[in-house]
Amino acid sequence: MTRTTPEQNKTLVLGAFDALFNKRDYGAATRFWSDSYIQHSAHIEPGRDGLFNLIRNTPATLRYEHQLIVAEGDYVIVHGRFTGHGGPVAWIAADVVRIENGRLAEHWDVLQDEATEAESKSGRAMFGDRFPA
Repeated sequence: MTRTTPEQNKTLVLGAFDALFNKRDYGAATRFWSDSYIQHSAHIEPGRDGLFNLIRNTPATLRYEHQLIVAEGDYVIVHGRFTGHGGPVAWIAADVVRIENGRLAEHWDVLQDEATEAESKSGRAMFGDRFPA
């Protein structure tokens, strides 16, 4: 079993997300995601193919950007935003990824629609320091 540091794991997750969500480079993505990838997200079909097929069926305008990433041991949590997915508003996500042998092995997420300033009871943006236009 290959052991990686939390810093290596953060770099791995950001590279994987960029390859799949922004570049749609499925060849590169295959090298990032384990063959036995376990998907816990309720809106994605099982395994690596379920995730890849979901992205294949989203608009080419899909983009992912991260704001915060933390890692401990084999787990990485990344706070990010998905835009251009075809819905009326961006999604703000907290993705939890488990790394095994230098590849993404397991995934959980929490998603919510990004609130506008008028919708935000806290008066604070959900991503960055500005509300969506």
